[in-house]
Amino acid sequence: MRSDSVKTGMQQAPHRSLFNALGLTKEELERPLVGIVSSYNEIVPGHMNLDKIVEAVKIGVAMAGGTPIVFPAIAVCDGIAMGHTGMKYSLVTRDLIADSTESMALAHQFDALVMVPNCDKNVPGLLMAAARINVPTVFVSGGPMLAGKVRGQKRSLSSMFEAVGSYSAGKMTEEEVTEYENKVCPTCGSCSGMYTANSMNCLTEAIGMGLKGNGTIPAVYSERIKLAKHAGMKVMELLEKNIRPRDIMTEKAFLNALTVDMALGCSTNSMLHLPAIAHEAGVDLNVDIANEISAKTPNLCHLAPAGPTYMEDLNEAGGVYAVMNELDKKGLLYTDLITVTGKTIAENIKGCENKDPETIRPVENPYSETGGIAVLKGNLAPDSGVVKRSAVAPEMWVHEGPARVFDCEEDAIDAIKGGKINPGDVVVIRYEGPKGGPGMREMLNPTSAIMGMGLGSSVALITDGRFSGASRGACVGHVSPEAAVGGNIALVEEGDIIQIDIPNNTLNFKVSEEELEARRAKWQPREPKITTGYLARYMAMVTSGNRGAVLEVPGQKK
Repeated sequence: MRSDSVKTGMQQAPHRSLFNALGLTKEELERPLVGIVSSYNEIVPGHMNLDKIVEAVKIGVAMAGGTPIVFPAIAVCDGIAMGHTGMKYSLVTRDLIADSTESMALAHQFDALVMVPNCDKNVPGLLMAAARINVPTVFVSGGPMLAGKVRGQKRSLSSMFEAVGSYSAGKMTEEEVTEYENKVCPTCGSCSGMYTANSMNCLTEAIGMGLKGNGTIPAVYSERIKLAKHAGMKVMELLEKNIRPRDIMTEKAFLNALTVDMALGCSTNSMLHLPAIAHEAGVDLNVDIANEISAKTPNLCHLAPAGPTYMEDLNEAGGVYAVMNELDKKGLLYTDLITVTGKTIAENIKGCENKDPETIRPVENPYSETGGIAVLKGNLAPDSGVVKRSAVAPEMWVHEGPARVFDCEEDAIDAIKGGKINPGDVVVIRYEGPKGGPGMREMLNPTSAIMGMGLGSSVALITDGRFSGASRGACVGHVSPEAAVGGNIALVEEGDIIQIDIPNNTLNFKVSEEELEARRAKWQPREPKITTGYLARYMAMVTSGNRGAVLEVPGQKK
């Protein structure tokens, strides 16, 4: 056992004395040591129930003959961090989570791990750590929140942000907003739509690192506790068979994940996280392949914010495995790959029927013949720009309009809520990228303001920041290269005509090469907005190239 290096032999007597201080018995030390990485805290709604999940995992590990030992991982609630300095810290926690988990696991020589994440950065951060550490590992998330109900209609956090926009437009009263405030988030769990947290928990299943139901069983269901116990038992089986994360997280597994991503209509943030996870597993996953996969993958689900269904509905319809079973009818998946179940994907999805053809469309009747995400390129996004196509109104798939340029999120929101944005405009928010933000903030507030003002089918938004999975509308984010490094988005001027063509995967602005070069000659880099503390140190590492797959946008030239 790997843990023998800290518990067996005369040289390890001092180590054993410290285990004695923990109250561990001789019998416990003779068993494999299984680290349980707990993201539990009392500030993130998606994590407030993880203490119960962790206790269930501990029972499962002990039942199967292991010694469970818990250690923590941090977590940020993107909703609470939204719209202020806190959002600059959100994305960087992904790598901090990966780094700290790697440090804990290797410093204490655990034989196996069970990862217990739930929200946006914990899932990819812990998947990155699992690939680095490469000991037998199972994931079990805390599960999604149930949808709220307002006047008989299901609602979620994105509805709340849009309600604030509607209030600014004079379309809702304060009393109506308060009703939303009290009802849209009724339980613990990751927010109830196909936002980033639920996207990544579902893709964990698709990759093969989570058991059936990991992404969809609601947080408040007792079935979630049973799942956690099975995860604890299953990790002991993986340890016995020596099945490790890099055996599971292969190139074909990531291609499966991208395929499922397109079918589910996942968050655009998956285009940041999947390449970073793949990098840690030794797989080069270029974001350009997304369009190739999208071209042949039907979009089968329109979960909130793209449509009226929620994670609880996807769970009742058969979950991720039912979606994969539909995709397999067209031969779109590699089904001979091993997973944490100890079985292949083919064995896992066999018999997993689609129980609700409205929540999961059959492959013969998809929402669209192409996938839910598109990567756009052009003179405004030479490397890449990402859009959640499934959440864009068809009339906005091709759009041309004048640029309304803002150098930070706050200025754009003031203009939107102040009625200064007109139908047809293209809002451009720049200097919000990995380096320029710094930290690549999510732009849920401005997109929600656009929707709330009733402009969702007439106004587009382009940014070098990123979009929340809760965003909808013609929003192209992750534009690369970012403004802070002299990307062309920094050269856009007020009134420039911007052309968005999602079917043809292009994003351009009407400026001649001569004019572009003249603007580039005049452009001056901006001083960093944050010069001290963790974020400044981290960004220095990012921009100096001392890290691997960190906050760079996939495809951005180094």
